[in-house]
Amino acid sequence: MSRAAVAIEVRRDGRVESRHRLRWCLRRDDGRVLAAEGDTAEPVFPRSAIKPLQALPLVAEGAADAFGLEEADIALACASHGGEPGHVARVARWLERLDLGPDALACGAHPPLHAESAAALLRAGTAPSPLHNNCSGKHAGMLTLARFLELPVAGYPAPEHPVQRRILAVLRTLADGAVAASPAIDGCGVPTWAMPLEALALAAARFATGRGLAAREARAAARILAACRGHPWMIAGTGRPCTRILPHLAQGLVKTGAEGVYLAFLPEIAAGLALKVEDGAGRASAVALVALLDRLGLLDAAARRDLGDLFATPLLNHAGTPVGEIRPAAGWPPAVAR
Repeated sequence: MSRAAVAIEVRRDGRVESRHRLRWCLRRDDGRVLAAEGDTAEPVFPRSAIKPLQALPLVAEGAADAFGLEEADIALACASHGGEPGHVARVARWLERLDLGPDALACGAHPPLHAESAAALLRAGTAPSPLHNNCSGKHAGMLTLARFLELPVAGYPAPEHPVQRRILAVLRTLADGAVAASPAIDGCGVPTWAMPLEALALAAARFATGRGLAAREARAAARILAACRGHPWMIAGTGRPCTRILPHLAQGLVKTGAEGVYLAFLPEIAAGLALKVEDGAGRASAVALVALLDRLGLLDAAARRDLGDLFATPLLNHAGTPVGEIRPAAGWPPAVAR
């Protein structure tokens, strides 16, 4: 087991001010580990990075089609969206198809992650609702599955609710059972099951290729990937890393989670990539992800140009003047064989 590497540095005036250590694993859908750093057997909470996996029962069991969900809705079920008007309106319309209102969402309310949308609400004197919660699409998907299965809507986030048990079964299948015996509770109120990084990488690889899944679930996973790729704005929003990175991948999907987690679903190399910034710093996770994708040869010159601020994120003072940058440490990432 190698020690977690100092992967990302915060530099001010050319001097290192802070360092972020990273654990990560790149794993094939046949279980072979291609590369890893740090303790990848230690469980982490994947948080929102596994939303595509959580959406699998919604599509595989027929609920999405039964309620006429569009591909953009399926992408929104996988989203950590910014709470922009287009996100909010689509979730509201989705709930109307279920004969439900925003109060059915158990995720709670927070201001939009999109700064301009949050400012517009403030100017209007309007309080944010659960529709603005970045997880409202995921929760709408869970409510849809509950309606389709004629299950109680109340209490759908509870670990013992059949909707959550179906999601747990998906996680166990994809990760060869390497899921904690009991969950913690995510920020939006649903269970978050701790899993080793190496198990998360395997789950992402299998989701990307369908290996190890029954035919129905494999088709659903492919449809979810296609929906997210077809609607990258839905999965995050204006200017946010997942939305910006996705069009530069020939195939596959990237998805962030809180506390410095990222997953990459990479069908072109039949692999999954899971990473965790040890101190939970989100400012380091996207920089680390882009560096690893580039090292794998998955980003071209256009991507390096368009995503330049993710390769080295400018550090600005309060006047907006660049005073440093957040960038990979010298010599990181190491060479990675595909």
